[in-house]
Amino acid sequence: MLALRDVVKTYGDRRVLDGVTLEVAAGARVALIGPSGCGKSTALRVLTGLVRADAGEAWLCDQALTPRTVAGLRRRLGYVIQDGGLFPHLTARDNVALPARHQGWARDRVDARIAELAALMRLPEPLLARHPVQLSGGQRQRVALMRALILDPEVLLLDEPLGALDPMVRAELQDELRALFARLGKTVLIVTHDLAEAAHLADEIVLMRDGRIAQRGPIGALADQPADDFVRRFVRAQRRLHLDDEGAGG
Repeated sequence: MLALRDVVKTYGDRRVLDGVTLEVAAGARVALIGPSGCGKSTALRVLTGLVRADAGEAWLCDQALTPRTVAGLRRRLGYVIQDGGLFPHLTARDNVALPARHQGWARDRVDARIAELAALMRLPEPLLARHPVQLSGGQRQRVALMRALILDPEVLLLDEPLGALDPMVRAELQDELRALFARLGKTVLIVTHDLAEAAHLADEIVLMRDGRIAQRGPIGALADQPADDFVRRFVRAQRRLHLDDEGAGG
């Protein structure tokens, strides 16, 4: 369903992706995680067609992503970035409707789909009349998810979708996303820097380092059978971070 095959991406003299090969099966939920600058967000952008690889191939919905296919394939994926990426001059409703109107949907079809998604995301419909600046961070992310889902895509790509939220709202949305993924059964690739969030939302974790994949597997494998010292230290650091956060909150 999704694949990167020997993908290389270089910016200046820095190789951000260094021969990355990654496959995500249809219906799977996979999290890309790693330290800042490891290449996880770049990998996601290559799959959206927003970034072109210097070498290798990207596949989406079992088709190669090329200049000829990219426009059609983008309609088959939903993409969410940190803080939603909503257009500030449009209301929440108009932000959600944008992809459908671009595809020529009739107004009654758009309105019906928005009502369905608002119920799914537990967003009161009156809030859709507001502009993004009038919404909370959690509400903006719900709107962004609605926009990503309006065309009923086969694939969801999410780049740090909860990274800008406060801890309580983030925890609430983590639970909602987990339930949403299970209900919709879509293929999901999510980028996060938080190992606990990755384990909560995904069935498999792909840990990256310096543009390469360090280890892939369920959270238990990374914790109990680390591939090398980097994986061991990364897991230990994340555990310590969460313990420190809990202690601070107590």
